[in-house]
Amino acid sequence: MANAKTPADLTITPRDRRFGRARRPDRWWLNGDPIATAFYNALSVTFPKGEAFFIDSVRHFREGAPPRLAAEIQAFIKQEVIHTREHVAFNRHVTDQGYDTSRLEKRVDDEIALTKDKPPIGSLAATMCLEHFTAILAHELVADPRHLAGGDGEAADLWRWHAIEEIEHKGVAYDTWLHATRDWPRFRRWWIKTLVMLTVTRKFLVGRWIGILDLLEQDGLTGWRVKARVLGYAFGRPGMARKVMGAWATFFLPGFHPWNHDDRALIGRVDSEFAMARVA
Repeated sequence: MANAKTPADLTITPRDRRFGRARRPDRWWLNGDPIATAFYNALSVTFPKGEAFFIDSVRHFREGAPPRLAAEIQAFIKQEVIHTREHVAFNRHVTDQGYDTSRLEKRVDDEIALTKDKPPIGSLAATMCLEHFTAILAHELVADPRHLAGGDGEAADLWRWHAIEEIEHKGVAYDTWLHATRDWPRFRRWWIKTLVMLTVTRKFLVGRWIGILDLLEQDGLTGWRVKARVLGYAFGRPGMARKVMGAWATFFLPGFHPWNHDDRALIGRVDSEFAMARVA
């Protein structure tokens, strides 16, 4: 696995926690703000089917992988299965509040359907790119507590818990890609991942934009002023989209690896809260 830089002492540990079962969060659970709430709700709706896609894409290449990578793939799958369960529960709260998420879910279905009948390496490349997205979003979410400030306690905990596990396993899909393409020339590997990332980025941004506006429309919030508020939230304050742009761009650098930036210290900020949920 040329260029792999996953720390030798990294451990990937599923934390089996259940969130928000006792009560339902408010409709606008993040600081009473419909824009902020729609931002995270629209993202969460994509997770169950998206993470199932990630699992299948990586698992396809587990056989024949080096023992350490095979073990990391297994731990990755366990984490993603639990993430799926918890976002299914979270999304149930979203629909219980009266939101119709069927259009958002259909968009995810349609995008995943595009990978059917394509070589498995294509799905792995897309997973590798989307895992970079989730890793940089997770980093920012934990690094700046203002993103979840004022949120419902259980809902905010769900996102922070999810974030530290995304940081923890951020190199697995990439290392799997390096292993699967180990016989490729370096330029071909870089060129293919670049094309896939540009395509994935466009679809990710367009999909989330449409999803956010769909949910806000169901709150009776439409028009250019609402769109301006969404852009202000994403690129102004707290500015999640703006703050991850630099980290996103590093993906295209020669010699990139997710663990070129070792941000495990962020895991320590949150991990103690979920220590009892660690799975052997």
